[in-house]
Amino acid sequence: MAENTFDVIVIGSGPGGYVTAIRAAQLGLRTAIVERSFLGGICSNWGCIPTKALLRSAEIFHYLRHAKDYGLSADAVSFDAAAVIKRSRGVAGRMNAGVGFLMKKNKIIVIWGEATIDTPGKITVKASQMQAPKDAAGPGSYQAKHIIIATGARPRALPGLEPDKKLIWTYFEAMNPDRMPKSVPVVGSGAIGIEFASFYRTMGADVTVVEVLPQILPVEDAEISAFARKAFEKQGIRIATGAKVMKLDKKSDGVTATVDAGGKTVQITVDRVIFAVGVVGNIERFGLEKLGVKTDRGCIAIDEFCRTNMPGIYAIGDIAGPPMLAHKAEHEGVICVEAIKGLHPHPMDKRMIPGCTYCHPQVASVGLTEQAAKEKKLDIRVGRFPFVGNGKAVALGENQGMAKVIFAKERGQLLGAHLVGAEVTELIQGFVVAMNLETTEEELMHTIFPHPTISETMKEAVLDAYGRAVNA
Repeated sequence: MAENTFDVIVIGSGPGGYVTAIRAAQLGLRTAIVERSFLGGICSNWGCIPTKALLRSAEIFHYLRHAKDYGLSADAVSFDAAAVIKRSRGVAGRMNAGVGFLMKKNKIIVIWGEATIDTPGKITVKASQMQAPKDAAGPGSYQAKHIIIATGARPRALPGLEPDKKLIWTYFEAMNPDRMPKSVPVVGSGAIGIEFASFYRTMGADVTVVEVLPQILPVEDAEISAFARKAFEKQGIRIATGAKVMKLDKKSDGVTATVDAGGKTVQITVDRVIFAVGVVGNIERFGLEKLGVKTDRGCIAIDEFCRTNMPGIYAIGDIAGPPMLAHKAEHEGVICVEAIKGLHPHPMDKRMIPGCTYCHPQVASVGLTEQAAKEKKLDIRVGRFPFVGNGKAVALGENQGMAKVIFAKERGQLLGAHLVGAEVTELIQGFVVAMNLETTEEELMHTIFPHPTISETMKEAVLDAYGRAVNA
C-alpha cells in the first residue's frame, strides 16, 4: 500500500474522531487522522474536560466557604483566578498529549492541516496555521476507500449579537478569561450555559441567565428543571425565562444588554456577556455540495451506520445531528467502523443516550421525560424519591436532590430516568445499563444497592412508582 494511501481516513480528532481511528486500527485497517488545531478536539481542549476542571475548582471553593457546616474552620478563603485557569489549561494539555500518545500506540498516522474532499476516496490537505505535533504528516494528497468526517461543531452566533471575544464571549473566552468578571449574563440555559452560570456564580460573579424558552435546561424533565431552578436561585443566580436579548451596547470595558422579558424591556449593565445558545456543525470547507453529499438543517444526513448518500463518505458526531454529545460521537464512530469491517453492529438507539450537566446541583437523564411519555399517550407509572430521605446524602450535607423514574405501566419497561443532586452524573449510568438490558421494574426492585450510598435513591424511586417506597 502506498505511503499516502489508507483504508480509513478520519477528518477531525475530537472524541468521535480519535475513538473512531483507534477502533479502525484495532480492526486491522490502515488508518490516518487529519487535524488542523488540537488533538482531542474541542471536548478535550476547550469543552468537556477543561470545564470540569474549572467546576472542580469552584466546587472546592464552595466547600471551603462552607467549612463551618462540617464542623471545620477555614479562614480568609479566597482564590487565585490565574491559577484556577492555569490548572484548567494544564488538564487540557494533558488530554491533548494523551490523544497523541494513543495515536502513536495504535500506529495511526496524524496528518496536520485542513482537509477537503476532492472525490470519494481522495482528499487534499492544506497547511494549518497551528503548529503541528512532532512526527505529524503534512500537506498533500491522500487516498482512502473510506473517509469519515468528524469535525464537530462551533458556538452558534445570533445575528446582530455576534461575540467579539473581548466583551461578548463564547465558551472559548469564558473558559480562559482575561479576568474574573464581577457581573455576567449567560444567554442560553442548556448544559453549556448553566455550567458557566454555576461556575461564575460560585466564584462570586453576579449572574443572570436569559432563556428564550419557558424552561431552563429545556431538554430535561420539567419537574427536574424546576427543582434545579430553585436551587440556582437560592444560590443567587437570577433567571429570566421567556426572555430574549434584543440589543448589546458595548462600552470600553462593559456591556449594556437590553432584554425583553415577557413584553417588559429591561437594561442591565455588566462586565461581560456569555453566549451559550447552542452549536452548529462544521460542515463547510469540504466541498460537500460539489460532491453531492446531502445535508439536513445544517447537518450531514446519514443512515443508521453513519453512511452518507455518497459511497465511501461517512459522518459522525455533531455534524451528523443531535444530540451533540461527545459520547454519542464516540459510539457512532465505533458503529461506523465496525460496519465498514463487516461486523454487523447494532444501530444507535438515541433513546439510550444519557445527558449530563455538571452544575451545582448536577443534572442527569436518559430516555423519555414525563411530558414526552404523555404526548405519546403512553400509560405510565412515575416514581420519585428526594435526597432528603437518603442517609448518605444527609451525611454529606447534600440532601437537596431527587431521583425520578418513568415506567410503562403494563410491561414494567423503564422508559426514562431523571436525576438532580450530588454526583448524579455518575449515577445515571446505572439506569442507562438497565434500559439497554431491558430491565423491568421487578428486576430493579430485586437488585441490592449498597448502603449507605446516594444510589439508594434510584431504587427508592423505582419502589415509589409501585407504591412501595420504604424511606419516603
